[in-house]
This record gives sequence, structure tokens and C-alpha cells, in this order.
Amino acid sequence: MSGMPLKDPLDLLDIDSVLTDEEREIQATVARFLADRVRPHIGEWFENAHFARELAPELGKLGVLGMHLEGYGCAGTNAVSYGLACLELEAADSGFRSFVSVQGSLSMFSIWKWGSEEQKQEWLPRLAAGEAIGCFGLTEPDFGSNPSGMRTRAVRDGDDWILNGSKMWITNGGIADVATVWAQTEDGIRGFLVPRGTAGFTTQDIKQKMSLRASITSELYFDDVRLPDSARLPLAEGLRGPLSCLNEARFGILFGAVGAARDSIQAAIDYADTRVQFDRPISAFQLTQKKLADMTVSLGGAALLAVHLGRLKDQHRIRPEQISVGKLNNVREAIAIARECRTVLGANGISLEYSPLRHANNLESVLTYEGTGEMHTLVVGQAITGYPAFR
Repeated sequence: MSGMPLKDPLDLLDIDSVLTDEEREIQATVARFLADRVRPHIGEWFENAHFARELAPELGKLGVLGMHLEGYGCAGTNAVSYGLACLELEAADSGFRSFVSVQGSLSMFSIWKWGSEEQKQEWLPRLAAGEAIGCFGLTEPDFGSNPSGMRTRAVRDGDDWILNGSKMWITNGGIADVATVWAQTEDGIRGFLVPRGTAGFTTQDIKQKMSLRASITSELYFDDVRLPDSARLPLAEGLRGPLSCLNEARFGILFGAVGAARDSIQAAIDYADTRVQFDRPISAFQLTQKKLADMTVSLGGAALLAVHLGRLKDQHRIRPEQISVGKLNNVREAIAIARECRTVLGANGISLEYSPLRHANNLESVLTYEGTGEMHTLVVGQAITGYPAFR
């Protein structure tokens, strides 16, 4: 006797039952958009290292850009809804979740949280609509996990600031209309808004990537960039500013990783049900079922963790170490799942016709950006023991 395979691996634990009607509708709306506008083309875009910038206004109209922020043209949804949108975006491709995450949780959030009212009015409605694109310049060629050592510096010159330095591995950098840039000053680390076209500000896209190929990643250069004091984020002082933004982005990642894993398992289930060897579909063999069962159990745990953390965030109770738990666990589980799904597909798994290896390649970046696995492990270790072991 045989039954029908699951249409969605998350159905095993009835994950939908812990969501509200509104959350389910938002998730379904994003999924429909991606099915129509992204999924038919993503293999080609990945192969050709192309980011479909023309989709930015469509994503704005969909309401996902800065969707968890209040006012200024933002949708003002709850955290779980934002997470579910990230889940669907990354199920299509990490590059699109990265775009939305950087736009909303880094660029827009930095202005929304730490900017002046004038900065908010100037940039947030355009960024929410996808009419402008933002990026977030924190990482440098020699300083990733240790941003406090950054060399980019802003020095006072009368009423202005002179900015010098460079940033590396910046998503959206080559197409951004405004960059949030963090720099050392005599008063500590401060944030500045640097519009495209400012004299001395240039970018260079990073080529020959094996991961996040459907996303733009760039270097930013600042050569005696003169900025008025009105370009400074007035409320941001020290590392608290950029780190608060990173926690927003990491929250989206811990949901996004679930999407990449779910899509990989779904591809493996669909393939195993139609691939016949020894006169039966390979889904009927014990070893294939063990792979699918183990992966689906891991996926369910990751999804429940994500929703739980989303509920804590909506209650304003979430702590940074809890976000680290989610990012560490869910990305680790997702990359293992994507790799294992590739084995179910056999040789066909290396083709861009199927998603698991593309997800695995993308997750190699997700594994180390917004805090490496090692750094999140140490954050959790400190929460457990009370001892910081970063040095």
C-alpha cells in the first residue's frame, strides 16, 4: 500500500497550525510572487551572475522592503510575518533574501533606528518602495568578526567630515543609491549616510563568486569623501549601532535558512518519487527514506525554533544570544540538508535544473556572513558560562 508524498516537508509537524491567518496569507502572497517572477529564471540568473534589479520596485509594491518597520511607507508587520517572507525568499534563492534583508534590516533599519527625522523622511519612503536601494558598509578587507578594529575613519573638518577607507563584501554595494557607512572617529564609531555620486565614493563589484551569484556583492572605496554633519546618524554611538542592525538581519537569516532547507527537501522528495531504479521509485528504498526522514525532522525543529524566536521578538523579549542560537542552528542544519538532498538527486543534482546544490553554495556564504558559526558559538558559550572567550 502506498500513499502520496508530502507536498510540503513542514506539513509533517503541521507548522501552519502555529501561525495566524494573517501570517499564512503573507507567506502565501510572497510565495506566489516568487513562483511567478523569480523561480522560472533563477537558474539562469545564478549561472550568469545576474541580479534582477528591475524587481526592486515590485518587491516594494509587494510590501516586503522594511516590512517589519513602522511608518514612512513601511508595512509594519509583526516579526513572524517578516520571518516567513524571508523563508519564502530564500526558498527561491538566498540572493533575494539577502537583498531584502540588507535593504530592510540593515540599510533601512539603521536609518529608522538611529537617523534624524530629516534622514528618515528623505530615504525611508523611497527605500520601502524600491525606488532607491541601500547598502550597509561595516565589514572591511581585514576586519570582519572584529569590527571594532575597522580602519575606515571620519575626521572633522569644520562643519564637515572627511571620510577615508574601504569596505568589503557589501551586498547591493554596486547598485546602492545610499550607503550606511560605519567609521572610526575621535569620539568612537559613528554611522554616516553616503549617497551614490558623492565625490570620492566609488564601488567595484566582486566577480568570480561561487556563491550568491544572483546577488551583487561589492567593495566600497572612500577617498577624501566630504560629508556634511547632516549625513551622520545622530543617535548611533559606538558598536551598539551597527550590531543592533546585524541582529535584525540575523533574525531574517534564521527564517531564511529554513526556506532553503525546505526547498531542497521538496526537490529531493519530488525527484525520488519519479526516479525509478531496480523497477521502483528510489523513494521506496530504506536508505532514501532514512535521508528524507532525518532531514525533515531537522527541518521541523529549525522551523519551530524560528517561529518561537519570532514570538519572543514580537513580545520585545528576544536577546542577542537567542538570535545567535537561531542563526547558528538553522544555517548549520540547512547546509547539511542541502548537501544531503544533492546526494538523493545523484548526478542530476549538480544541474541548475535542481535547487539543492545552488542552495548549498549560497548557504556557504550565509554560514559565515552576519557572524560566523564560530562567533555565534562563542556568544552562546558566554551566555551559558558567563565567560567571554573571544580573545
